[in-house]
Amino acid sequence: MELLSFLFFISLLILTGPLLGLYIAKIFSGKLLPGERFIYRLLRIDKDEEMDWKTYAFNLLVFNLIGLIVLFLILIFQNFLSLNPQGFKGFPWDLALNTAVSFVTNTNWQAYSGENSASYISQMLGFTVQNFLSAATGIVLAVVMARGIKRTETSYIGNFWVDITRATLYVLLPIAFVSAFFLVSQGVPQNLDPYLKVQLLDPAIKGKEQTLPMGPVASQEAIKLLGTNGGGYFGANSAHPFENPTPLSNLFESLLMLLIPSAMPIAFAKLTGRKKFGWVIFGVMLFLFFSALLLLYYFMSMPHPDFARMGVEGPYVEGQETRFGVSGSALFGAVTDSAETGAVNGMFDSYLPLAGMVLMLLMGVSSVFGGAGIGLVNMLAYAIIAAFIGGLMVGRVPEFLQKKLSPRDMWASVVIAFTSTVLALVFTSIALYTKVGTRSILNAGPHGISEVFYAYLSTANNNGSAFAGLDANTLFYNLTTAFVMFIARFIPVIMSVYLAGSFAEKKQVPTGQSLQQESFTFAVWFIFILLLLNVLGFFPVLSMGPILEHLLLYGG
Repeated sequence: MELLSFLFFISLLILTGPLLGLYIAKIFSGKLLPGERFIYRLLRIDKDEEMDWKTYAFNLLVFNLIGLIVLFLILIFQNFLSLNPQGFKGFPWDLALNTAVSFVTNTNWQAYSGENSASYISQMLGFTVQNFLSAATGIVLAVVMARGIKRTETSYIGNFWVDITRATLYVLLPIAFVSAFFLVSQGVPQNLDPYLKVQLLDPAIKGKEQTLPMGPVASQEAIKLLGTNGGGYFGANSAHPFENPTPLSNLFESLLMLLIPSAMPIAFAKLTGRKKFGWVIFGVMLFLFFSALLLLYYFMSMPHPDFARMGVEGPYVEGQETRFGVSGSALFGAVTDSAETGAVNGMFDSYLPLAGMVLMLLMGVSSVFGGAGIGLVNMLAYAIIAAFIGGLMVGRVPEFLQKKLSPRDMWASVVIAFTSTVLALVFTSIALYTKVGTRSILNAGPHGISEVFYAYLSTANNNGSAFAGLDANTLFYNLTTAFVMFIARFIPVIMSVYLAGSFAEKKQVPTGQSLQQESFTFAVWFIFILLLLNVLGFFPVLSMGPILEHLLLYGG
């Protein structure tokens, strides 16, 4: 039954993702949308003014930088703002900086507990707004890449302000609005009430009170999942019953996280006219996701060796939410790390070592669906690398979708694909080498290595989830993870826009005799290259972390 539930989820994804992809392609087809003309007049935007890659990238960076500064100031001064019924103080400057960078980069790494730190105004005007805008930024990057592939002999790749408006108002907002209503129907709160004090029912502790946090939860929950952001309203994230109350909400939230990432290959295919290639990308994503899901489910279902020695049967369920069971926890975990969302419905720190390793690999690849829009961009970078290697192997001039590849194109693709890997490995080494880094590790041995590596892998891949056995709210980790999040987001972003501009300037060439990117053969080759490059990059640290922990655990 659990395996059938996985197949049911995959069926839902195959049905909804492509349909949304066709809708997204229509939104960015160039036709004026209802109400759009009024918006551009109000903001004094010339919708017909095209930008080259430098202008597009500059506007994108300035837009996000302004968002970062605004969010930082909101968090610093939240105690002076309205809608703060609990009287929360302003964030310390290092935590405010880390959090602002986190939400602007679509990472949503949280070194704080939301219900104990953030006011309603910070949650709504700060976090929720950036959840929309950071997701829209990722979507427009994928659209710009599609334009670059489609256009020939031009330096223009679109208008950033038009693209960001359409992504926010016509893609994200309607789906998030409907999703919030569904979550409310399942029991997710949506109000501005002060926190409730309720008496406990147990007569043995009569007179004791419990605090029930209130607030605008459903609205933030909907966009955090849809936009592959992941930052929870509560510290326990989607394991909290106010964020994820029922098995139905668990299934819905899992689907919501993969909705846009699964739609983008089909949108790309429609916008470029490369229908077969879009399905190749979608098929590769789906194959890698389902394979990882089955592996994760298998490792999570393994009996704990200490329990087995005592004669206790059944799977090891430490850290898993009992409302969802092994299958519901495995599905949510595979979805959140393949979509780079960071929302969690369990405690990854408590999972068996090899289950944690699967989560690390899913996150490290960063293109098994990946984040909203940016996942497709990462996948295209890997596809370009695979096409380049394949072309060299048969002695042909490397090309990608009838565009010849230059050395600069290859450098840009390598930067997009491997910036996060390099940052994660380098900063993990620094943290493990320095006292300020090791001081925060709460578990000695290989598990402590896994906790540190997962933290930097998560922040480098715009994910935001954590093993949670690491005290990350320190000056060292707040500053280093903020640096990793910022660089890992915006260096690939700039390279993506550059790559789109480079492709737009090229002529189309006749299809050569090199490996065709719209074939099953290329899909197999693509998967091989993708796995090879990532396994080679991560194997040393995985061998010192989860693999060694597994051997020690099962060796007694």
